[in-house]
Amino acid sequence: MDWILARLAQPASVRTSFVEIRGSALLKAPLRLSGEYQRLADDTLIREVRAPYAETTTIRAGEVKIQRAGKPARSFALSRAPELAGLQASFGALLGGDRKRLEQHYRVAAEGTRQQWTLSLTPRATALAAKLQGITLRGRGAELRCIEARPARSDAAGGIELQRTLLAGAARQAADVADASQLAALCRGHGAAAAR
Repeated sequence: MDWILARLAQPASVRTSFVEIRGSALLKAPLRLSGEYQRLADDTLIREVRAPYAETTTIRAGEVKIQRAGKPARSFALSRAPELAGLQASFGALLGGDRKRLEQHYRVAAEGTRQQWTLSLTPRATALAAKLQGITLRGRGAELRCIEARPARSDAAGGIELQRTLLAGAARQAADVADASQLAALCRGHGAAAAR
């Protein structure tokens, strides 16, 4: 775990592209979002969706602000969205290489090798655990390639759908990939070859 955290640690002002896949039994096909995550300061996380719509979510100083093209901005306290608070805490701790802070919010388990590893995060706080079963981070070497979030509750159709976010190199490899099983293979570290 310490080796992984040391490789992921980066100073503030970090940007990485993402491709996020959200499945639901209510959708004919998974919803695919793409854009960029930005961490401009230690207490600020920005998620900028560029396709299929434009939306910017900024988490800063205990507040969430959501701006969507053509609509008025919405703001609310981060305490109303424990899953976003957990996301901010985990990103901040990961990018800060701060194991102690990460373990304040999650039970953490590491598996694999330095070439292909997995970090599993299980929420400690009841409010976050009510929304989120856990998060699995997958990487290769110093690169965090994929985040899989498992919701605590089923969707309206009775299924629990994994939310998968491919980052950095995996997001670039996913640019022309539409098949869900190929995207899962990219997430799990089977590389571009698996996506062909």
